[in-house]
Amino acid sequence: MTRMTYLAYDYPLLSALLTMLVFFLWIMWFILLFRVIVDIVRDDSLSGWAKTGWLVFTIVLPFLGVFVYVVARGRNMGSRELAQARAQQEALDSYIRETAKGAGERTSSVDELARLSEIKARGDISDDEFRRAKELVLSGHGPRP
Repeated sequence: MTRMTYLAYDYPLLSALLTMLVFFLWIMWFILLFRVIVDIVRDDSLSGWAKTGWLVFTIVLPFLGVFVYVVARGRNMGSRELAQARAQQEALDSYIRETAKGAGERTSSVDELARLSEIKARGDISDDEFRRAKELVLSGHGPRP
């Protein structure tokens, strides 16, 4: 009596699932590899020689290098990434504050025209007054707060 063994490729759906699993693991491996390389380059506590050593180790022996790096230095990878994200956010907030402060000192002619249009829509000024105020704003001689 012959015993038949079935492989995953005997079932097309299981074959497709295994292919997707292998593809997913392959993508995850590259994500982990790039995160480790970025962490090595960004880490200010490592000297240049240490960075070079880790990079050579992860490039020459990628599986072993990445796993050894994650075991040896993986505990602080998240905190280093979080510190980098906070520094970028603080720089962005500082830039926005500086830009908003400069823009707050002057109002644009578009804002003044919008304000004039609202005043005219409420009926507080006539069409002739609106036209004269619009000409002043567009010529650059209008009142600026």
